Amino acid sequence: MKPVAAIDCGTNSTRLLVHDGARTLERLMTITRLGAGVDGSGRLAPEAIGRTVEVLGRYREVMDVHGVGQVRIAATSAARDAANRDELFDAAEAVVGTRPVLLSGEEEGRLSFAGATSELDPADGPFLVADIGGGSTEIVVGTTEPVGGLSIDVGCVRVTERFLHSDPPTAGELSDALAVIRGYLEDVVRIVPAGRDARTFVGLAGTVAAMAAVEQGLHTYDRDRIHHFRLTRAAAEDVFRTLAMEPRADRVYNPGLEAGRADVIVGGALVVVSLFRYFDFDECLVSETDILDGMVMDLLGGAQSRP
Repeated sequence: MKPVAAIDCGTNSTRLLVHDGARTLERLMTITRLGAGVDGSGRLAPEAIGRTVEVLGRYREVMDVHGVGQVRIAATSAARDAANRDELFDAAEAVVGTRPVLLSGEEEGRLSFAGATSELDPADGPFLVADIGGGSTEIVVGTTEPVGGLSIDVGCVRVTERFLHSDPPTAGELSDALAVIRGYLEDVVRIVPAGRDARTFVGLAGTVAAMAAVEQGLHTYDRDRIHHFRLTRAAAEDVFRTLAMEPRADRVYNPGLEAGRADVIVGGALVVVSLFRYFDFDECLVSETDILDGMVMDLLGGAQSRP
């Protein structure tokens, strides 16, 4: 069969996964900041659309090299919030040949859960899977299948734009953000009470991976060192404090933190430490399999794909 491809047009990054049913052929990530300013304006900025479409053009070339057949493009939080999302969808379709699908928070969470748990032992469940994106965080609870979930409007870009206006953030800004995030987590437990009984906290996406990389002092990305790394609560708190106390100009020198993420990493780290504190987890299992893997599994007919 021909390889399939999944693309995630997220608030902070645009990512590609190409899979042939047996193995990963390509896994690429580019920070495009599609959701820059959308929380305040309700619209995708023309330059943000341009950055994203340019990357999609490069991804189309990669897919052509691999002879990809089916392609699925997902648009998530930024596009959900934007009145002009069709401008992105039209441009993306012209470049890739496939029109993006606007995912609901529920569907985004389902796909992330499927990807994140595909390699996990059910004996370690129930799992609380948190996909911490740029504009939203999808929290899904379950073992082999989701029993409930909720998409909440906190992510690294949204938290930064709403609360963190100083460089470095002030104690008051951090406190205000933590209070709001806690309120959202209280909503999660009201709607998905099973979250309180989860045994394993699984963290997805760039913020969690970056915190794991910083904790290990990785000078270059190493998927084998990040995927299924166990980030302890104490380590997460330490990374958070270090990053939050530094101005961006100093923060970029932390090994493991790419420059394009340095301005929003504190916003994302606030979500991570809030999850640790609210649910009282001792550690987070960092997963590099996520929504892209869930999308590929759907394209392959539900067969479990391996990264």
